[in-house]
Amino acid sequence: MSEYQRYALYYAPAPQSGLGVFGDAWLGRDAATGKDVARPVVDGLDDDEIVAATTSPARYGFHGTLKPPFALNDGQSRADLETAIKDVATQIKPVTCGPLKLKAIGRFLALVPTEPLGDLGALAALLVRDLDDFRKPEDEATMNKRRAVGLSDRQEANLVKWGYPYVMEEFRFHLTLTNKLEDDQVARFEKALVPVVAPLCTEPFEVTDICLFGDPGDGKPFRFLQRFALKG
Repeated sequence: MSEYQRYALYYAPAPQSGLGVFGDAWLGRDAATGKDVARPVVDGLDDDEIVAATTSPARYGFHGTLKPPFALNDGQSRADLETAIKDVATQIKPVTCGPLKLKAIGRFLALVPTEPLGDLGALAALLVRDLDDFRKPEDEATMNKRRAVGLSDRQEANLVKWGYPYVMEEFRFHLTLTNKLEDDQVARFEKALVPVVAPLCTEPFEVTDICLFGDPGDGKPFRFLQRFALKG
């Protein structure tokens, strides 16, 4: 069993689902196989600018973060982590939110679920809290990089306690679609994507499993490792 530099717990749609097919194509990569996927034809956008606008989300794979990337603590192994995730997943019920919608978050574009969101936030908080023993504490240099963007008091407290600012009350689930865009790109990309994602935004958004991803390091793409059904 290969060990990775970091691990993360994500929501990732089933690869055969409409959302999964769209996500892999939009980012140009299947995180499970590591293979390139043909990009979609999107009216109003050319292939090169789609590639340039998706470099960061393409590295991480199409996902919504539940427990942010972390290095394994001393004495822990990937096998230990997988056993713990499986145990936790048996205690959690599947989550249903309102349909997805396309949203600009600052200068990023993402798909976000609509109300009710409370159960999704509770799921993420449980994973952050109950699996925290597996997380190696962040070093001061890494924490200072997080602080450089300017954190609120609550975000600073989360950083110190959980290793990441945007957890617990600060958690906002999203399926990232782009890098930070130029000001003049946001509206154009949004207009182009609205008809493409519309078929994905009609039904309730469901989280029926959680996925373990691994970061091999050196800027290489994250890989999908295992899917755990929620059985609570």
